[in-house]
Amino acid sequence: MSLTSDEAPITPDRAAPPAFGPERFFNRELSWLAFNRRVMEEARNAAHPLLERLRFLSISGSNLDEFFMVRVAGLKGQQLQGIDDPSADGRSPGQQLAEIEAEVNRLVDQQQSEWRRLHGLLGERGIIVHGAGSDGDALRTALRRYFIDQIFPILTPQVLDPAHPFPFIPNRGVGVIFDLERKATGETVRELVLIPASLPRFVPVPGEASAFVAIEYLVELFADLLFPGFAVRSLGVFRIIRDSDIEIEEEAEDLVRLFRTAIRRRRRGRVILLELEADMPPELAAVLGADIQGHEAIVAKVGGFIGLAALSALVEVDRPDLKFPAYSPRFPERIREHGGDCFAAIRSKDIVVHHPYESFDVVLSFLRQAAADPDVIAIKQTLYRAGNQSPVIRALIEAAEAGKSVTAVVELKARFDEEQNLLWANQLERAGVQVVYGFIEWKTHAKISMVVRREGQGYRTYCHFGTGNYHPVTARIYTDLSFFTADPRAGRDAAQLFNYITGYVEPERLELVTMSPLNMRQHLCTLIDVEIAAARAGKPSGVWAKMNSLVDPDIIDRLYAASAAGVPIELVVRGICCLRPGVPGLSETIRVKSVVGRFLEHSRIWAFANGAPLPHRRARLFISSADWMPRNFDRRVEYMIPIENPTVHDQILDQVLVANLIDNEQSWILQPDGGYVRLTPGDKPFNLHHYFMNNPSLSGRGAALHQRQDVPTLAFTTREG
Repeated sequence: MSLTSDEAPITPDRAAPPAFGPERFFNRELSWLAFNRRVMEEARNAAHPLLERLRFLSISGSNLDEFFMVRVAGLKGQQLQGIDDPSADGRSPGQQLAEIEAEVNRLVDQQQSEWRRLHGLLGERGIIVHGAGSDGDALRTALRRYFIDQIFPILTPQVLDPAHPFPFIPNRGVGVIFDLERKATGETVRELVLIPASLPRFVPVPGEASAFVAIEYLVELFADLLFPGFAVRSLGVFRIIRDSDIEIEEEAEDLVRLFRTAIRRRRRGRVILLELEADMPPELAAVLGADIQGHEAIVAKVGGFIGLAALSALVEVDRPDLKFPAYSPRFPERIREHGGDCFAAIRSKDIVVHHPYESFDVVLSFLRQAAADPDVIAIKQTLYRAGNQSPVIRALIEAAEAGKSVTAVVELKARFDEEQNLLWANQLERAGVQVVYGFIEWKTHAKISMVVRREGQGYRTYCHFGTGNYHPVTARIYTDLSFFTADPRAGRDAAQLFNYITGYVEPERLELVTMSPLNMRQHLCTLIDVEIAAARAGKPSGVWAKMNSLVDPDIIDRLYAASAAGVPIELVVRGICCLRPGVPGLSETIRVKSVVGRFLEHSRIWAFANGAPLPHRRARLFISSADWMPRNFDRRVEYMIPIENPTVHDQILDQVLVANLIDNEQSWILQPDGGYVRLTPGDKPFNLHHYFMNNPSLSGRGAALHQRQDVPTLAFTTREG
């Protein structure tokens, strides 16, 4: 496959392996915390409706929980095992944990400050959340019957004494610990009340519209019913986070059995974080610290509501005036023009669908049509995350029951979706689908669907390459691309990719697709090298890329080399970025921005000037399922595919990528010191999410594209203007 349009590349000598250290790389974990701070900052964005601000705050809390369950747990495990290998920025596990703890404390203080602010604003708008400081007598009167009938039978107080060992507390478990005094004798008793996960975290207050009380506060209010004959001397709320990662045994004989066992074991993982109310008495904190293995856990004192992720329940209050206006995604006119026949539309020309602005129903229609079409003989599908209610699974089952050959690659190692994927795999197998679990040591993260259809005297293969999961819920809030093609080269490559996963048959020659863990990193380095050669030869050069995370030292090193050669580099990295931009002598030509807003930017798009300035059709353009991280290059099955159809190329390059580059309402610029500065819109505000909600796409317009002039492309604006 040629890398340039007109001439062979002049590939410069490869640089030495990257030199590690804080001068060249940001710490991955601290960069992630900076991202979560940007998420939390959206809770302060007055341009968002009030309940949407609360949603951002709850998301930042949920993100932080997962960070502890996986990333901090991993570092803690290294520390306990005496592993002292430094990160790319030169920090040991112990040093990283110390800095993480300090940064998390600052972040949590800011989250709680924002919760207090939003709590007051919600009250002004008629949404009351009762807690400390509320009228306890009035709440007891309003909720007494509810507590007795609905909560009391479920709670199980447990005494803490030598005869009663400390109970097991599940991951993200919330509880209240009490010091009690028996009124009759003065005897002191210590009790623990765990809040079952089956109970709602917020209970509606009868007789008050849109009024709620946190269930742990309700337990405090009715302590006399739980402990009759006792007086409460002191109490405190706490919560724990456990290690929730699953380690894969390379010699596992049965991957399904291993995961069923590992999921059960994960529920009892080591405690990583113990959260305590800031005013919890020291003696109660000491009990929890000793009995919950707090000596190995990070202990955080929270001056406010513990477990901010639970605030998401309040976002569901029926107050449309306090939420984003409802948005209905468009269905591509190209497919409507073909009477809803997805195959006919794709056969006529490649098409890209931009989610969530264009409906995920296109993907479902593609699979449903394949299931019902008597000429379709085979369907192959990767499944990473499909959700709890999956029309994709139903379509595959219907296809198998109709007698078609259906193969589903179900990824059991999709973190926190392992149990759901086991259930889907079981249902698929019962319907006659050939279920494959892929590699033991690698995750299958590529999002590919392949349909083989009998047409005329032969067969035609239709492919879907996605940057996001086959998940109908996240497809409404994640920005992703669905690329449909009937290009025979893509079909042959997809077939080889599936054979690699199902039969370990390594592809001999791929015509369009590049795969990891085979050679994606090398291909990207070569593409960057072509830009270096162009810059040195005085030709136009440039790298423009959008992704979720940039961590890989080899790729970062090649970008530094490109910057040294004078290649302009514009990166849109939503989350983690370990590259230091704008450093004299290292990365002067590199700019990095992060976009955080109503929709979660998830698509991976990479463009290389290829001897032509952007925008230009000669620029080499790719979409991918991969981020630029070691795990995506070395431990996952991923794809990248070039976009060659002119209309699709224009849409992705001139609309999607350029809109991300010029957004100035939801964008943050990464500074050389690792800080992020929010862009100010100035005289020409541009919000990329608003733009795509209000402007139709190019490739989905069909004949209407030639009849109307309402499909603008965006003039690319460099940092110099």
